[in-house]
Amino acid sequence: MTLLFNIQLHKTEQKRRKNKIFMILYYFMFIFMDIKYIQMKYSMAQVETLTGIKAHTLRIWERRYSFLKPMRTKTNIRYYSDEQLCKLLNVSILVRNSYRISKIDKMTDEEINSLVGEILTTNNEDKTDEVNILILSMLELDEESFDKIFKRQLLTKGLFSAITELIYPFLRRVGILWRTKKLIPAQEHFISNLIRQKIIAAIEALPVPPTDAPSIILFLLEEEYHEIGLLLTSFIAKDLGWRVFYLGQNVPRENIAQVHEITDSDLMMTILIAPKSTKVNQSIKYILDTTSIPLLISGNPESIKIIEPNDRIVHVSSPKELIIYLNDTRNKLK
Repeated sequence: MTLLFNIQLHKTEQKRRKNKIFMILYYFMFIFMDIKYIQMKYSMAQVETLTGIKAHTLRIWERRYSFLKPMRTKTNIRYYSDEQLCKLLNVSILVRNSYRISKIDKMTDEEINSLVGEILTTNNEDKTDEVNILILSMLELDEESFDKIFKRQLLTKGLFSAITELIYPFLRRVGILWRTKKLIPAQEHFISNLIRQKIIAAIEALPVPPTDAPSIILFLLEEEYHEIGLLLTSFIAKDLGWRVFYLGQNVPRENIAQVHEITDSDLMMTILIAPKSTKVNQSIKYILDTTSIPLLISGNPESIKIIEPNDRIVHVSSPKELIIYLNDTRNKLK
C-alpha cells in the first residue's frame, strides 16, 4: 500500500514539474515575443463601434479605394487586423476634420500620421479624435502618446474634465475589446495601469473632506477585478466633497455591513463588469439585508439586467447621473 502510494505521489510530482516547466517556457516565450506579431481579428461591428465609421461606409470604401482590404473567413465574413483597425482610427480622424476620403486613399501611412498629429495639436473641442488616439496608444503600447493626450486635456480643462470627458468615453469604447477578449493581457494591463496612475494621482491631489461630510462606501463584489470605473467614481465623489471609503476589488460581501457599521456611511456603490451568474443576486440581497442605506449600481448593461429589483437599488448609467444623484443626496442630508 505504501509502495503504491509512493508511486502515485511520484507520478503526481512528475506531472506537476512538467506543468511548471511548460508554464515557465510559455511565460518566456510570451515575454520575448514581439506583441505586434500577435494578430487579433475584429469584426465589422467591432470596427464600427471603435472607429465610429458606419458598416455601410466601410463596404463602400472597400469597393472604391485601395487602402482598405479586409480579410475574409472561410465562410466569407469580413474581419480586420490590428494594423487595419489602427489605420481606420486615423482615417476616421481625418474624415471628421474635412479631409476627402479620395485624397486620404492616396496618402502614405507617414502622411496620415503626420496630419493626425497636426490636428490633435490644435484646440479641438471634439474629444472623439483624442479618444481614437488613446485606443491607438493602447493597441501599440505607446505610453508617450497616451500621456500627451491626457496632459493636454488636463492643462486645458482640468482634472475633472480629463476624467469625465476623455477617460470615461475611452473606457466605454474599449469595453467591447475587453468583453470580447480582443486585447492581449499585456495591452489590458498596460492601459489599465496607466489610467490607474492618473486617477490615483488626481484623487490624492484633491482636498480631504471634513469629518462631517457625507460618506460613501465603494467596492467591487467578489470575482470583480476591473476597478478603473470604481476609481473614477472615487474621484467624482471626493471632488464633490464626499468622504470615500474605498474597499477596492473582490470584496467579500460580509465586509460591507461591517464597514457600514464602523463608518455609518450614507451610500454604497458597486460596479458590475464581469459576466454574472445568479451568485451576484445572492450577494446583493445579502448586502441589502445587512445594511440600511441605498446601493448604487453601474457598469455593463448586460450584467445589470439580471439584478432583481429593489427599492434601495439606484441604477447609474453615466458620470452625469452620478454627479446629479450625489449632489441631490448631499443637499437632502444637510
